[in-house]
Amino acid sequence: MGSLLQQLDLEMGELVDSASRSIVQVRNSGGGAGAGSVWHSDGLIITNAHVVHGDNPTVVLSDGREFPASVVARSEAQDIAALSIDAQGLTSMPIGNSLDVAAGQWVMAIGHPWGMVNAATAGVIIGLESESPNSEDPSKQWLAVNLPLRPGNSGGPLIDAEGRLIGINTMMNGPDVGMAVPVHEIKRFLDREVKAVKATV
Repeated sequence: MGSLLQQLDLEMGELVDSASRSIVQVRNSGGGAGAGSVWHSDGLIITNAHVVHGDNPTVVLSDGREFPASVVARSEAQDIAALSIDAQGLTSMPIGNSLDVAAGQWVMAIGHPWGMVNAATAGVIIGLESESPNSEDPSKQWLAVNLPLRPGNSGGPLIDAEGRLIGINTMMNGPDVGMAVPVHEIKRFLDREVKAVKATV
């Protein structure tokens, strides 16, 4: 039993270490901060809309470099924002399939609660919900998880046991249930909104 627990501890630590290379801090000039994930190596960052205050946030990479960011697209209803920074060769987060998740599946949330950079907490999937009490669009889906999300967790990744991004941590729904935007909704958002922005440039 001891060796099994040691192996589990080692694997969880490796997951956090690997994922942390793709996790950023999102800071606002007026105060407030959250997390985000590198979606593409060319500087595309995904986070929550409520994390971004105004149009000129600052993104801090895992290596400490800071970049001014522009808001490419955002959806308050889905609580998603896409940011862009002038950087190349970033380590992007591996993308999982949130449509294949099952109740009881192990997950980990990583973020920066109360300024603790890349703090991790683990739990399991409760289910894929068809609506959120704070959403204006009940047609969108949300992942419900039994782990606590704190200030600073917002916008950070929800990863599976393989270290793949399956959602972005968003809010608490009551004292015990965390909510995350599933990655398939993020893909739809990016496909719709980012392509629309590029078409107007």
